Amino acid sequence: MQRSVLFATVLGMAAAAGAQDPDFSNLNLVGNRFRPLTYEEMTPAQKTMAENILAGPRTAVSGPFNTLLRSPELGDLAQALGAYVRFNSSLPATLRELAIIMTARHWTAHYEWYAHKNAALSAGLDPAIVAAIAAGRRPESMQADEQAVYDFCAELLSDHRVSDATFDVAIDALGERGVVDVIGTVGYYGLVSLVLNVDEYPLPEGIEPELEPLR
Repeated sequence: MQRSVLFATVLGMAAAAGAQDPDFSNLNLVGNRFRPLTYEEMTPAQKTMAENILAGPRTAVSGPFNTLLRSPELGDLAQALGAYVRFNSSLPATLRELAIIMTARHWTAHYEWYAHKNAALSAGLDPAIVAAIAAGRRPESMQADEQAVYDFCAELLSDHRVSDATFDVAIDALGERGVVDVIGTVGYYGLVSLVLNVDEYPLPEGIEPELEPLR
């Protein structure tokens, strides 16, 4: 009797899992210089990468992943790092998105800016801060933790290092783990921005680029 109950439970769990399996027949990949791939034409390693992406917190294989599929071992490691940075980081959403849009602005990555400008606003980042970053200006008014992240990212992106004073402020505001997570966010989204720029990844239809080249 116990075996029957256990067997029925396992079958029920398997059926529930199967009902939630993502549909790989139409991944709707987007690319420009790198042609969009279909699941059917992917190599086993590429299929594994696509499956791993959709087994995590993401709902689509979008953005840089059509390009990264060309090197699926690299791409699979990158998507796992990105899943942590975006969904499991120690940083609050506003600070994470602040670091992301600063990185997108630095690289003038139009799609990255488009996607994460909206995410930053949805997370509650002040629209005036977003507008200032888009224009390449320091925002006039920020919370103390936002200022710590802004100054840290600005120095890291422009000087490729940070001063003792900036480091100490960031440590006080975020702790050691938070500072490392900021570094990881800038690094990962730097990679994403470069991939998107090389592919000349298209914006959605009807959306125009918002960023002017930085002087």
